[in-house]
Amino acid sequence: MPLRLLNNEQLEACKASFGHNLIIASAGTGKTSTIVGRISYLLNSGIHPSEILLLTFTNKASLEMIARLERFFDKNITKQLLAGTFHSIAYRYLKEHTNITLKQPRELKILFKSIFNARQFDNSTPHYKAEYLYDLISLYLNSYNGDFKDFIESKNKEHKIHSNIYKDLFLEFIDIKRQYNYASYDDLLILYKEKVQIDEISFCEVLVDEYQDTNYLQNSIISAFNTKSLFCVGDYDQSIYAFNGSDISIIASFKDRYKNAKIYSLNKNYRSSRKIIDIANNVIINNPRIYPKNLEVLKDKIDSNVELFSFSNTKEQYSYIAKHISSSKTSLSDIAIIFRNNTSSDYIEANLREYGIGCKKKGGKSFFESKEIAVFIDILSLFFNKKDMMAFVNVISNGIGIGEVMAKDIYDCLILLGDGDLINGLLNPREDINPYQGKLRNTQLGLFDNLFIKEDSSRFNRYISINFASHPLLSHNKLNSKSAIFLDKFYNLFLYKKPSLDSLFLHVLNSEFFKEIKLLIAQNRIKNKFKSLDSSKIDEFIFMIDKKLSILYNLSKSYDNLANFLNSIKLNSAESSSGEGVNLLTIHASKGLEFEDVYIIDLMEGRFPNTKLIAKTGSLEEERRLFYVATTRAKTNIYFSFAYKDLNKNINYIPSIFLKEAGLV
Repeated sequence: MPLRLLNNEQLEACKASFGHNLIIASAGTGKTSTIVGRISYLLNSGIHPSEILLLTFTNKASLEMIARLERFFDKNITKQLLAGTFHSIAYRYLKEHTNITLKQPRELKILFKSIFNARQFDNSTPHYKAEYLYDLISLYLNSYNGDFKDFIESKNKEHKIHSNIYKDLFLEFIDIKRQYNYASYDDLLILYKEKVQIDEISFCEVLVDEYQDTNYLQNSIISAFNTKSLFCVGDYDQSIYAFNGSDISIIASFKDRYKNAKIYSLNKNYRSSRKIIDIANNVIINNPRIYPKNLEVLKDKIDSNVELFSFSNTKEQYSYIAKHISSSKTSLSDIAIIFRNNTSSDYIEANLREYGIGCKKKGGKSFFESKEIAVFIDILSLFFNKKDMMAFVNVISNGIGIGEVMAKDIYDCLILLGDGDLINGLLNPREDINPYQGKLRNTQLGLFDNLFIKEDSSRFNRYISINFASHPLLSHNKLNSKSAIFLDKFYNLFLYKKPSLDSLFLHVLNSEFFKEIKLLIAQNRIKNKFKSLDSSKIDEFIFMIDKKLSILYNLSKSYDNLANFLNSIKLNSAESSSGEGVNLLTIHASKGLEFEDVYIIDLMEGRFPNTKLIAKTGSLEEERRLFYVATTRAKTNIYFSFAYKDLNKNINYIPSIFLKEAGLV
């Protein structure tokens, strides 16, 4: 990249001497150009590309930076650069040097829940639910350097009575993951940090994007590299991930932790109009200033619009915004509706649909987290990894009368019957052993006893195929005829032998087993939506499921084998979005993006700022930074809105404090 394209502030930062350099890059000041410029400067200075590590917040950001570099450098050079998120860099290295299987949070939460449900708590005192405790474990791993029991007790003294059980659950969870070589996203970083130290991995320079959002664990990896030079780029006013353990004190203490650290500041804003920047500054100035900054607007737009809409209730708000967008001349893809809480998304989407306006969602439940996609991918995973316990449990627990606990029993049974091979145990089971070996569990630390009574495995033979008849796994005492039929279809699914990804995909898609899965998912959604099973809606819901699966099928065509397809999904599913049209975004998902028109909705006290989250892990200062991030996504027009009442919840509201600080009310 020609450095002459940079402004003086960016150029000065790009030419910084080797050492510890922090670049404060406010919103819209050319952060990406500066990072690309720095890498160009390093390459032109004779630094070998393999000696440069670029850590970004999203994989999309690293791909964009590499693409920019490829305009000026040969691909043989750029492909030697190591670039990606902390997690993707860690995963690549660990896949080469260890035998791990990366698991998604939804899968590991089910595993953790099955462990949790085997515990007996003292009901006289409240205890955490399984999902909340799982999230606390993740927060602990990312943000705390100490004993888990101490961490739990520091969070809430009322839970001290249960802290020993919580810790034992945590340790059992770790043991089970190790047993099956499972790794969570948190585990990737922990294992990679160990490898960095053991293998003495180092680089000539490490560049870190979005430095303000690093957490304790990520920062410990940066320190473990023991690199000659650090080039960290971030903005303390955009630190918005405290709920994930990010620590603003890391960027704040940079000059104290590194002797002779140099601080550079980018102040020239190329994105937003002066009106928009003034609004953002009027609010964020109420937070403590860590490093000096003075934004200068370079591309002011005289026709820029800043408006505030107020409504008597939220229903009117969502309807009006949809109507307002319907008359806009701005391209739908360049319009964003940004919200603090995911619940706002459903209402605004429904109103957009009424006006025939399409939308693209990101930041809520991802495409890959939908039940049909998750189960389908788990089925494919079982063809690839014949010991994948979590994939098996997630698939089989969908059957009528089969939950996570029984699915785990059946898994253990098949592993035993197949001498460690799940599919071999299914298709060619041993006949000389007891398939369900009862385990008497220790009652200390709240553990239940787990006893098993064996039944006759031939009792379902009249319902199932002849090859599956009297299968040893059918001796489980809690199976019924419907669950036996479900398992029979699963058995027949794995009689398939063709190896190609395309043929395997179509085989699973058209199998009787997956057809039943689709039916069960559709029925469950109909019950949840209509409070009863409306059979006339089944075809409609299955059609929507098939539509999602056709998207997945088209994605699979870009991969030549199952392993590459599964690995790509595991790493990139969190950054996915679906649909076309207006962008519906949580504030966290809007980070790094920009749009001509931005609507920030539900600006009421309690909703934004979100007082519940402030009470748990956040602060008013972080909520203010969220407002700053949302506002600075806009280039030309920005519209704020609030309502005085939520009719569905029967709650009255007053305007957000941020509207007052902005001078809008």
